[in-house]
Amino acid sequence: MKVEKSEFKDMVGVITLTIEPADYQEAEQKELRQIRQKANIPGFRPGMVPMGMVKKMYGKGVLAEVINNVIGEKLSQYIEDEKLQILGDPLPNEELTPAVDFDNQDTFKFAFDVAIAPEFDAKLTAKNKLTQYEITVTDEMVNKQVNSYAERFGEYVDAEAVAEGDVLKGLLKEVGNDANPMQKENAMLNPGYMKDKKVAKLFAGKKLGEVITFNPMKAYDSEVEVASLLGIKKEEAKELKSDFTFELQGITRHQAAKIDGELFAKVYGENNVKDEADFRAKVRAEIEANMAEDAKYKFGLDAKEAIMKKMEKVEFPNAFLRRWVLATNKNMTEEQVDKDFDQMLNELKWHLAKDQLMKEFNVQVEKEDVEAYAKEVAKMQFMQYGLMHVEDQYLTNFANEMLKKEDQLRGIVERVAENKIYEGIKGVAKIENKAISHEDFGKLFA
Repeated sequence: MKVEKSEFKDMVGVITLTIEPADYQEAEQKELRQIRQKANIPGFRPGMVPMGMVKKMYGKGVLAEVINNVIGEKLSQYIEDEKLQILGDPLPNEELTPAVDFDNQDTFKFAFDVAIAPEFDAKLTAKNKLTQYEITVTDEMVNKQVNSYAERFGEYVDAEAVAEGDVLKGLLKEVGNDANPMQKENAMLNPGYMKDKKVAKLFAGKKLGEVITFNPMKAYDSEVEVASLLGIKKEEAKELKSDFTFELQGITRHQAAKIDGELFAKVYGENNVKDEADFRAKVRAEIEANMAEDAKYKFGLDAKEAIMKKMEKVEFPNAFLRRWVLATNKNMTEEQVDKDFDQMLNELKWHLAKDQLMKEFNVQVEKEDVEAYAKEVAKMQFMQYGLMHVEDQYLTNFANEMLKKEDQLRGIVERVAENKIYEGIKGVAKIENKAISHEDFGKLFA
């Protein structure tokens, strides 16, 4: 096989492959022999079909497939041997590729446009200043989290008089419709959700057995909520103008848990907390760990921004990249490419910068790194549902299931690599450690 490469102009060049019989005949004959063994043609026993007939029936398709495989293999090998860092994939150059005639040719020529990555330097130095924030954890933050745990592990109790936040149960009856009054037993409502606060105050302090008259549409100003309250259709609620009486039959109140040993065990497990002081110390340590992760995330954002700033003026073969995106995404239109191209280009820049920095810092993503990060992701997901301290066995199982999904595995591998890059940057950039309040830290994301 003969391979020719043109000069690269504006990062785009042409690779031309000349494929001769020696490059494909062996594979072609092997494929035809396999077809002959399996061919089921009337008048011939399996494996006894004349090769000439097999070639006449299947030869052109086999030849096309074999040559296509040879092209892919040889083109990839050439790019690897020449150490070309290409962008996207090679694209057929129809102008420089002669028409193919499988009936009368045995030598074929194919040309491909290839784009190579630009030269750039994404490395940061001591001239780049980055801030490592240390978020101050206050007693107020600890108290807030302790109260949050108390609320989360609290219980619902019956009450005798209505207070703010209570859920009420009772009998709803329509007023002024003597012919066919609407009625709803065991109706549930929370005055705190009412839009009209004057109506909501009608329920304050009321005791079991008392009757309150109110207008649902005025109270909620939402046909969806009124329909849910009365068990009717939204269209019916929209036309509703009547007042209703509500006979109070039940008051349910959420009561926070006491800050005692029972709460300590629910949050951190049995025999892991000595007393309230120890509990608060553990809560503080937990918040500090979370704040450290937030600070780490912010550092990563700032480091990425500094890297991408170095990539701003790097030129790319945009015309080739647009063509490549359209060629490899059949459902994408030119209008969509125009709309999303800047974002796609930034993603490409970040991808190339990461590759360079991984080599610079000798970043290796090991299986143990991926599994550990997956467990942290699993832990955070459990915490969203109020499960603060899940046993390691369950975290491991959940993480393993997560890693079976290709998209999640790829995302976790990328995240692990990025975190290692950011750690490497701390050794070369100028880092300023800065204490900051949680409130001021939040403003950095505004």
